[in-house]
Amino acid sequence: MDTVKLEVTSRKDDVSAKDIRNDDMLPAVFYGEGKKNQHLMVDYQTFRKVFDKAGWNTVLELEIDGKKSVNVLVHDVQHDPVSDRFIHADFKFVDLNKEVTTEVPLVAIGESMAVKELGGTLQTRDMITVRCMAKIIPHSIEFDITELEDFNSAIHIGDLDLPEGVEVLDEPELTVASVAAPRAEEEEEEEDIEDEEMIEGEEGAEGEEGEEKAEGEGGEGEKKEEGEKAEG
Repeated sequence: MDTVKLEVTSRKDDVSAKDIRNDDMLPAVFYGEGKKNQHLMVDYQTFRKVFDKAGWNTVLELEIDGKKSVNVLVHDVQHDPVSDRFIHADFKFVDLNKEVTTEVPLVAIGESMAVKELGGTLQTRDMITVRCMAKIIPHSIEFDITELEDFNSAIHIGDLDLPEGVEVLDEPELTVASVAAPRAEEEEEEEDIEDEEMIEGEEGAEGEEGEEKAEGEGGEGEKKEEGEKAEG
């Protein structure tokens, strides 16, 4: 199991979150089933680097005040709406021998011929939701895009090779990866469809016009015949 260590310190109640942030620290809280809530603070840059590496699904060994370590997952991170900097983090206790539900990143490997040879654009799903024991949460799940040979090929969640003991909770028919045709080709296809619709429309209009003309000629013939009878 991959784990990452993170050192944090207890936060006193009389210290405001604003003062903590001004010291380039990040306010945080630790909680979990059977655990007492603790207000914490952590060096901002240290947390940023650890979170970049661990993400949401890697267990952190949270060392509080240099004394004890607890296993946690980053449960929530709040951002400043203007600067997008972290302003608060939640650490939730995890029992390594119990199941957890979390998101795991998907990583594409290999090379798609539809991209390389046909100039298409690779479209992929970033994450999937899984359930497994906390101690075997995969850091990421790889999938091979070599089989994407044309624009009709696709890889679905049901095609993924998952580690033993890991259950995916998303629908198996959801698309993980596909290749979109170049924009110019899509436009040509759209134009072809529009041309076909226009031709069908013109043919339909000509048919209706011919029927109307035939009806008109028939009407004149009937009037002429009636006139001849009147003269007779």
